[in-house]
Amino acid sequence: MKKNSIRIAIVGVGNCASALIQGIEFYRDLSRKNPKFEPLGLMHLDLGGYRPWDIEVGAAFDIDRRKVGKPLREAIFAKPNCTKTIFTQFNDSGVVVSMGEVLDGISDHMKDYPEERSFVIADEKPCNVEKVLKESGVEILLNYLPVGSDQATQFYAEACLNTGVSFINCMPSFIVSDPIWSKRFEDKGIPAIGDDVKSQMGATIIHRALAKLFEDRGVKLDRTYQINTGGNTDFLNMLNRNRLKNKRISKTEAIQSQLGVPLEPENIHIGPSDYVPWQNDNKVCFLRMEGRGFGEVPLNLELRLSVEDSPNSGGITIDAIRCCKIARNRGIGGPLLSISAYAMKHPLVQFPDNEAKRMVEEFIEGKRER
Repeated sequence: MKKNSIRIAIVGVGNCASALIQGIEFYRDLSRKNPKFEPLGLMHLDLGGYRPWDIEVGAAFDIDRRKVGKPLREAIFAKPNCTKTIFTQFNDSGVVVSMGEVLDGISDHMKDYPEERSFVIADEKPCNVEKVLKESGVEILLNYLPVGSDQATQFYAEACLNTGVSFINCMPSFIVSDPIWSKRFEDKGIPAIGDDVKSQMGATIIHRALAKLFEDRGVKLDRTYQINTGGNTDFLNMLNRNRLKNKRISKTEAIQSQLGVPLEPENIHIGPSDYVPWQNDNKVCFLRMEGRGFGEVPLNLELRLSVEDSPNSGGITIDAIRCCKIARNRGIGGPLLSISAYAMKHPLVQFPDNEAKRMVEEFIEGKRER
């Protein structure tokens, strides 16, 4: 391993993984061309002595026949991935995508859709995940499994506990925010971050900011909804409403946590609405908030957000990876409360976003343990 490098593994070589890997190389290329480049799109260029391009992928797992057995630099562009291409000039890292465990990673309804839009299981025997993690020398595993893959997420979390690898859970299966799982990571002295990544400028962070603004300005929020549409495999997967329980909990609690008095369940509706194939990786959010201000006079707010979904979480994830590495360097185990509150929708402990940001800066500086 190179000095100052952070070696990670990725579960699920989908759009988010593609955007992250492309983004790392995009900023590496910029730094080579102009060491004084303006780091647009990054919250931190240097975080605790680590730059984005200090992150390298040492192992990757997927179950799709178009990705398994392929070099990672090719697999990130394979169907059904459909995120925007931001960088293509990759050197061969030597990483080949390994066959992971399927478990509950694929919803049955996806077989009813065209192959170029859905998952196709590879006719391969699953690898020994723990052996791959050990032999690849990775320190952190990034979980990008589809929503509803609770059994599969627990399988990879268990593999991390058995190998001493840190777990960053970017999807809404509750591991790091679960007291039992979080204690297991703490007892093993393994830092972990989760659950369910909060995008840089996504529906959740904007909805949270507006809910807090209503609260701070004395406006009583009576009811609200957030409805999202998209055309990637995430939205196709979520057509199976049985897989959405934790996703709805994660997104709803992220908003409710900003209110002094939570809304009654019938007055808040947050979650995906529909799959629109031609949107590809573009996500459109429709948000409405109804409240009462001075003299109980009604006011309504409506917002429409259109954003490329997968790159929107790249910068946040890069910060989470680097904070996790710092924790490993310091010998800190268990859930990292500060970066989890800042980067994730469903952390073990919720904090307002401005406070979470301050906590992360204190953690980076060594003024806060977790």
